[in-house]
Amino acid sequence: MASTTDLARGASLKRELGRWDLTALGVNQVIGAAVFGVPAVVAANTGAWSPWMVAATGVASMLIALTFAEVASRFEGTGGAYLYTRTAFGRFAGFEVGWMLWFTRVASWAAVINVLVSSLGFYWPSITVGTRRAALIAAVTLVLAAINIRGIRQSSFVVNLLTVGKLLPLAIFIVAGFWFVDWSRLQPGPLPTAANLSATGLLLIYAFGGYEIVPVPGGEARNPRRDIPFALVMTIVIVAAVMTTAQIVAVGTLPALATSKTPLTDAAAAFLGAGGAAMITIGAVVSASGNNMGGALSGSRNLFALAEQGDLPSFFGRVHPRYRTPVNAIVITSAVALTLAVTGTFQSMATASAISRLVVYLGACASTLRLRSRRFEDAVNPPVFVVPFGAVIPVAALVIAVTVLGGASPIQLRNGVLALAAGAVLYVIAVRGRGPGSRIPDPHPG
Repeated sequence: MASTTDLARGASLKRELGRWDLTALGVNQVIGAAVFGVPAVVAANTGAWSPWMVAATGVASMLIALTFAEVASRFEGTGGAYLYTRTAFGRFAGFEVGWMLWFTRVASWAAVINVLVSSLGFYWPSITVGTRRAALIAAVTLVLAAINIRGIRQSSFVVNLLTVGKLLPLAIFIVAGFWFVDWSRLQPGPLPTAANLSATGLLLIYAFGGYEIVPVPGGEARNPRRDIPFALVMTIVIVAAVMTTAQIVAVGTLPALATSKTPLTDAAAAFLGAGGAAMITIGAVVSASGNNMGGALSGSRNLFALAEQGDLPSFFGRVHPRYRTPVNAIVITSAVALTLAVTGTFQSMATASAISRLVVYLGACASTLRLRSRRFEDAVNPPVFVVPFGAVIPVAALVIAVTVLGGASPIQLRNGVLALAAGAVLYVIAVRGRGPGSRIPDPHPG
């Protein structure tokens, strides 16, 4: 049986993930369903400025990712921003971030699996209603759970395969589409209104979200302190390149882009015909499947990390004796996602998940600054990667997260506060009556 120290270091899990596995996980999680629908909304708000808006959001996301990269390079365990916040600000703050990490993944999984059903419904309408819909959702969820239980290597292989499967049709769309772009449509006119710029920026920050899960399976990475920072940066580089160039092609080839409900499919049909439209539709299905697989992997590791650090009962941290995967966390996460997806409850949770992601960003960025203090020198490893320019980039990342939070709708803010309150209740139930717990999740500083 592994010791408490071993569990804190993630020794109970297999370290199988390399830097490109982690990068594929990040790309897979960011490029989900949004890339196939967002171009129309962005174009409606900002017109020919829309590719510049996408690129600018990529830069803003990179500032947050770089901040994540520094703090991630101090840790070796499972949990990502939960570990960082717990170490920097204590058990309760860490629990809230860990809860919101899990909450985001479960709500997202439930939402995206319904996008998968809707995509298949284009060719098979009866699959979108009744028992057939429920059966399809259940089948997909059970398959993903089974793959996750069998081992991290198998899960990573599927994520890698699905990542390639979603990037390939997008690459064909972009490369082929550049030959048909009407560049006059990309000549920027007057600047959009401040309200449109704000709404678009908020939407795109959410569309770029998902890279925060890269550090979560740190306990299953071969060299987490070096490979996670690499994967975070490469995820944003790849995603920004794909989303910006896809926006250019969509704007330049589809005059009615702003009113399209399936913008990439319609644009592909315009210059590649019916075959191109089918290719993008298949890509959307693969993309949703890959996003679900990443959600299953990262969501279960969030739950496992909370138990591993003693913030949830040890039942949630049980590791399969043969496969060395967090089997109970996988089963519970999958069951919750399945329930939400079938009942449609995810729709109300999705508004709160937008806020929960920002809470995670704030926790990680603030932890980066706090852990630079000398008081933590003996508590955490020195960073392998240090963000340049001192506090400038972490502070800018914090400002971006706070600004986006300030632009959230009243219903998003309300549901986000309710989600935080639910986390506080869970914290009291799980932790009250126990010892104060360690604030230092990695007891083996370098």
